[in-house]
Amino acid sequence: MADYQVPLKDMSFLLYDVFKADQLWQSLPTLAERVDKETAEAILQECAKIAEQEIAPLSRNGDEAGVSFKDGKVTTAPGYKQAFDTYVQGGWTSLGGEPEFGGMGMPKMLTAFHEEMLCSADISFSLYPGLTAGAALSLAKHGSDELKNRYLTRMYAGDWSATMCLTESHAGTDLGMIRTKAIPQDDDSYLISGTKIFITGGEHDLTDNIVHLVLAKLPDAPAGPRGISLFLVPKFLVNDDETLGEFNNASCGSIEHKMGIHASATCVMNFDSAKGYLVGEVNKGLACMFTMMNFERIGVGIQGLGAAVRSYQNALEYAKDRIQGRSLTGVKSPDVQADSLMVHGDVRRMLLNMKAMNEGSRALSTYIAMQLDIATYGNGEAKQKAEHLVALMTPIAKAFFTDLGFESTVAGQQIFGGHGYVREWGQEQLVRDTRISQIYEGTNGVQAMDLMARKVAGSKGELVKVFIEEVQNYIAKNNAEQMQEFTKPLANAIQELAQLTDDILTSAKNNPEELGCAANDYLHVFGYTAMAFVWAKMAEVSFAADEKSEFHQSKLHTARYFYTRLLPRCSSLIASAKAGSEAMFDMPENLF
Repeated sequence: MADYQVPLKDMSFLLYDVFKADQLWQSLPTLAERVDKETAEAILQECAKIAEQEIAPLSRNGDEAGVSFKDGKVTTAPGYKQAFDTYVQGGWTSLGGEPEFGGMGMPKMLTAFHEEMLCSADISFSLYPGLTAGAALSLAKHGSDELKNRYLTRMYAGDWSATMCLTESHAGTDLGMIRTKAIPQDDDSYLISGTKIFITGGEHDLTDNIVHLVLAKLPDAPAGPRGISLFLVPKFLVNDDETLGEFNNASCGSIEHKMGIHASATCVMNFDSAKGYLVGEVNKGLACMFTMMNFERIGVGIQGLGAAVRSYQNALEYAKDRIQGRSLTGVKSPDVQADSLMVHGDVRRMLLNMKAMNEGSRALSTYIAMQLDIATYGNGEAKQKAEHLVALMTPIAKAFFTDLGFESTVAGQQIFGGHGYVREWGQEQLVRDTRISQIYEGTNGVQAMDLMARKVAGSKGELVKVFIEEVQNYIAKNNAEQMQEFTKPLANAIQELAQLTDDILTSAKNNPEELGCAANDYLHVFGYTAMAFVWAKMAEVSFAADEKSEFHQSKLHTARYFYTRLLPRCSSLIASAKAGSEAMFDMPENLF
């Protein structure tokens, strides 16, 4: 397995050449006080060191050893505690946190790259701080001053970690069916009772305390999702002097034995009259939790990207070193018995697919992160537009990036041939680890329905128009002859997306099932079109470079590959999306 190398040059290219992040930060007063280019570069370089040197080397052994469970306690894989302590000492748990409570307050455009590095290094490790960051975001936005003062500082410091407790054995996507109860007490606390499953980091030995954000219902709550409230339930109660008190009856009943992410503790959590504290308003818990869920959904999308980057680096090194067969156009390496795998068209196809999708995903992720920063720190029309784009792009980030990520890990395994199927090379671990990313935080089918039904149909197509207009304005401003090879197919793609949107919405007026039947294809059409947009931006900058370095030449070659070999995937997806619901719903259940 190749040693992981953080693509710092590409990250800097995106930040400063493509998206002008330094200029954006200076235009937003809050961010201008916190970050500049020099600071950002130092952060990325130091984060790269810990990802490459401390975390990535743990991945293989972490997968082999996994976590252990005994007497209600979880012990993480060898080396994890030491690496986590090093990570905490570097201040990385505070990177995106609110400065008022000890956070660094860095923009999402930076923290997204930090997340990618962790995910490439080891998805299992990344989940522990990732869940804590999401919980802290929800608590910072919806928690009372008392809760924020008591818990956020310790969470940002890395002393305490956090979880998200939603799922129950009978209630996954349909959270309105949850049975966990919250009984009000005279001291404004609640006694929480119930069992949650699939809780990432529900129990471990990395931090002194674990803060659970738990969805539950009061006895008189309305039925369904309108009756859900959110509660903060610590593993150990916190005394008035902020020292840890007694155990709070929030215990791990067992851990799951999973296909992948073996070094991440996935727990069954039992709450037996555990003391909890209301976050936000009664019966408004789902809205509070969605603050965390949307953060985590983008984070899971980055997991797909991170694993795909590691897969590409492994497969590229192997393809260059492995000699097998000869080129169709004649011997390329006469001094050895065979040419490298790089001479074979199908190997190049897989490698270029991976390269184009990885670099496109990173660029699109950076674009989405930029919108998040504008939505958070901007104002006026720019802020509103960014909020619309974030709402539209969140399900795409989660589902599209993870679908492409899984495709890339499988392609990397394929390049390794039989060696990719055995454990010692590490490639099959990436396939197993990445598979979950298409499932948790809302399956990719759920993300497709969120995009199609809630965001597109729910806004009567208005949200999509925001993105379409941005792309069309970009095309109008970039009509130089050398850009035509990109802007012409991009114009066609955005027009086809607009037409597909109108066609589906029109059909759905007579038959709502059209939305569900077209959703998955529609999400991927949108994803490829959005990726074409950011690839055009990267090509534009590469054309304009004073000196066409190998880096810029590579960008242009890869952009052309994306436009000629990957963007055409939209044609079949559009045909499928327009095929209607009859073939799916005319067939009676008994004929399945």
